[in-house]
Amino acid sequence: MDIGSRPLALVTGASSGIGIEIARELAKSGHDLVLTARRVAPMEALAAELQATGTAATVIGADLSKPGAAAALVQELAGRGLAVEVLINNAGLGGAGRFDRQDETRVSEMLQVNIVALTELTRLLLPPMVARRSGRIMLVASVAGFQPGPRMAVYFASKAYVLSLGEALAYELRNTGVTVTTLCPGATATEFFAVAGADKSVMAQKFRRMMPAEIVARLGCAGLAARRRVVIAGFLNRIMTLAGRYVPHALTLPVTDKLMAGD
Repeated sequence: MDIGSRPLALVTGASSGIGIEIARELAKSGHDLVLTARRVAPMEALAAELQATGTAATVIGADLSKPGAAAALVQELAGRGLAVEVLINNAGLGGAGRFDRQDETRVSEMLQVNIVALTELTRLLLPPMVARRSGRIMLVASVAGFQPGPRMAVYFASKAYVLSLGEALAYELRNTGVTVTTLCPGATATEFFAVAGADKSVMAQKFRRMMPAEIVARLGCAGLAARRRVVIAGFLNRIMTLAGRYVPHALTLPVTDKLMAGD
């Protein structure tokens, strides 16, 4: 289906979990979609679902773990004449284990997806928004961004970067007509833990009632529409972030280490 006159949203990581649900929420609120991720088949199924409801949806395969992928994606958008008005930087990778024992390639991919590609996409797509004095950006961080995380050190640190970047950009852009919202989910019922190799962790095994991805997406999109700077998904997660901010790390580090430990 051709992209119509409705505002266009680009959702990265749109092949599963929170990304799929954010795309559905944006479609409900009157947006057309560009869906991008490494896996194309799930996005094609989602595009067909959205098109059946009258939403135009374009699928563009992209592996944001590869250097230069973000710039290539922006070039593809320009070549198709697609002007992004809402950017959802949702794509993310995790990796579990002691830092010196983690796979080097996985560490590089986490940095590339969670930090480099997110930053490059935001930098490349932001100037036209500022020129139009209209645009919204969502950066998906995590409650993990509020404290250090033994056994997932790179992932936690990368989300701290996303949170810091998002809050700073929200302030910088406060008079431009462009808003930046950083969404911070907690443990969510997605394939994240399995893909990250953390499905045997205490957190994954004991937190059986994780928040459904559709609720996280609903809260995030409501915060985006309300131009909120930071959205922490859920009351208990807000309590956890307070601990991360105000409780000494000497106390929070052993707790996080225990949660991320295997059986």
